[in-house]
Amino acid sequence: MKLLNRSALSVRPTQHFVDWINGLEPTLGNEDLTLSDVEHESTVYLIPEMDTPEALQGFVRERYLEVLETELRAWEEDQEQWPDVLDWSLFQHFLRLEHSYLAIDLDTETALEISEIDDSLLLESSD
Repeated sequence: MKLLNRSALSVRPTQHFVDWINGLEPTLGNEDLTLSDVEHESTVYLIPEMDTPEALQGFVRERYLEVLETELRAWEEDQEQWPDVLDWSLFQHFLRLEHSYLAIDLDTETALEISEIDDSLLLESSD
C-alpha cells in the first residue's frame, strides 16, 4: 500500500447531466438511461493535496472547464452536440463533487503509469 501525494476528486453526474445524455439520441420505450445507470460511471481525478475547503474550491474554480469538457466528451465527442454555454453554472448543474483528502494505492505489484488523455480512451470507457 502506498500513500500518494495527491488528493482525489470524484465527479458524479446529476439528473440534469443524464437528461442531456438521453437527449443526444432518441430512444424507444424505457431505454433512456437513469441516474442510477450512469452514477457508477464516476470519474476520479487526482489533484494536488488540498487540506482546506477554500483551497479545493479555488482549484475547482480554476479547472472546472477542463473537467466539464472531459465529462461531456466521455459521452459525446461532437462538440456541436454539447450545451451552448459551458460555464460554472452548467458545471454545478451537471456534476456533483466528492473530495477525498488522501489517495492510497492498494496495488503493490504494478507501478503507476502516466499517460496523456486520449479521446478514444474516454469513449471506450463509456461504452
